[in-house]
Amino acid sequence: MAIDTGNIEQMLSELRSASSVAQGKPADKAQAPGGVDFSQALKSAIDQVGQAQQQAQQMTQDFASGQSNVNLQDVMINLQKANLSFQQMVQVRNKLVSAYQDIMNMQV
Repeated sequence: MAIDTGNIEQMLSELRSASSVAQGKPADKAQAPGGVDFSQALKSAIDQVGQAQQQAQQMTQDFASGQSNVNLQDVMINLQKANLSFQQMVQVRNKLVSAYQDIMNMQV
């Protein structure tokens, strides 16, 4: 399960807008047609990670209960996908916290 990166341009435009506000310039409120704001994209990515973990857990329970339609290889692959997506989300969180700290430490 991968995180949707199709909204990078929208995120960049929002970051540019925030940068212009920080520099005292008027903010550009116009969004790209069909664009999604940053919080929506982040929430969607977190939901995808949660779904991957739930799916892996369900598949693990199905395998442990002896269901014949679930094999060990698929269980292990789903567990690794869930683990990788969680690690990726942790790294995104670390970058966001670091960026927030950098912004808070800026001299005005």
